[in-house]
Amino acid sequence: MHFENLIISIKNRREMLQVTQEMLADLSGVGLRTLKQFESGKGNPTVETITKLADALGMELTFQIKKTEAEK
Repeated sequence: MHFENLIISIKNRREMLQVTQEMLADLSGVGLRTLKQFESGKGNPTVETITKLADALGMELTFQIKKTEAEK
């Protein structure tokens, strides 16, 4: 999965709130190493991890699933 926009949004929100990675790890319950991998575009975060980060930053998380051309 590609999470580029999601990564950018979460990282920008964290920086806007002046929250360090260490602080966000503590607030969200997500491991610091996992957070660093997520923000650097490495790893494959679970929906649970993304939800925890978004919640800790006061963000609303929505998912959209689109039909492929073949399914239309």
